[in-house]
Amino acid sequence: MSGVPILVEAEGLRVLIVGGGEVATRKAKQFAYAGALVRIIAPELILDLEELVVEKALGVERRPYESGDIADAHIVVAATNDRLVNAAIARDADADNRLLNAADHSDEGNFAMMAAHRRGPLTIGVSAGGVPAAAQRIRDAIGERFDARYGDAVGDLAALRRRMINAGEGHAWRERASELINHEFCDAVEQGALAQRIASWP
Repeated sequence: MSGVPILVEAEGLRVLIVGGGEVATRKAKQFAYAGALVRIIAPELILDLEELVVEKALGVERRPYESGDIADAHIVVAATNDRLVNAAIARDADADNRLLNAADHSDEGNFAMMAAHRRGPLTIGVSAGGVPAAAQRIRDAIGERFDARYGDAVGDLAALRRRMINAGEGHAWRERASELINHEFCDAVEQGALAQRIASWP
């Protein structure tokens, strides 16, 4: 899949997940914990998904998928263990012009979910050509370096930028940001120097 990586604000996003197994559970957790409105259709749910349904008060319809179930969903995830059902979901999503993630056949979908590394406001996504295990390994390797120090640094920078813009100093931020975010940025974060530089700003 050739595509453009984007970060979508999930709060209030309507997501339909068809399937009740491990893959469906993983996708449901990603969306539910990000604040999306998740609806699940599946005859049976594994225990982890049942627990998520209770924890996040997710909507569930315990039956097979039917044409028309997409309704007003912004995003559709086809995650059943039946190839024919997933193909039918893909056709319906395409006909309704919805974003579709096809768990078992990525070429049928029009978006992929990346393996994500998060530290505070810092989010790093990894895609590996439809090989999730490879993406997860690479994500974990990245995570070893880009740890909580980076989450704190990005949070501090975002707060400084917001403060300056709110004070009518957006032009000054744009002029001076390169002093903080330059070729020594990563070294400064890891050595603790960036926090000192930010604290010294007016």
